[in-house]
Amino acid sequence: MRRILVTTTALGVLALAAQLTAQEVVKPGPQHDMLKAWQGTWDTSIKTGGESSKGTSVCKIGLNGLWLFESFKGEVAGMPYEGRGATSYDPAKKKFVGVWMDSMSASVMLSAGTYDKATKTMTMVGDMPAPDGKTVKAIMTTVVKDADTKVFTLKGSADGKEFEMIQVTYKRRAK
Repeated sequence: MRRILVTTTALGVLALAAQLTAQEVVKPGPQHDMLKAWQGTWDTSIKTGGESSKGTSVCKIGLNGLWLFESFKGEVAGMPYEGRGATSYDPAKKKFVGVWMDSMSASVMLSAGTYDKATKTMTMVGDMPAPDGKTVKAIMTTVVKDADTKVFTLKGSADGKEFEMIQVTYKRRAK
């Protein structure tokens, strides 16, 4: 049964690929160039719940220049933490889109948002899995301070009130 499922899935992917080749393939645009500038290895300072810790993030562009992949390792709330994410710009939706998964949840978080050139701020909103199985609205901002510094803030929202959960300052490691 498993072999049939894998074969059926593979055939579905091939059929989709054939349809896409008949249509125009999405090509990287200026929004993807912005994400490309975020490539590199970043040392991070993490603040959460009155505690501070350190981490490292490695970001690379892939999949025809359309996606920025992040691999994060550090410590959060006194525990080892790993996360993986992917961010792109969806020209059909005219929004940035993201997916995040980490070592503290078996669920993924999907998000979408915009980038404000004037304030150099990306704002993404999604539903974050909570430990009780419910979801919490997540508001994530990344403020670009300069080419080698950015500040990520994650806020939750419940009952109409926002609360800061974590702030991560990224400093690009010299090559």
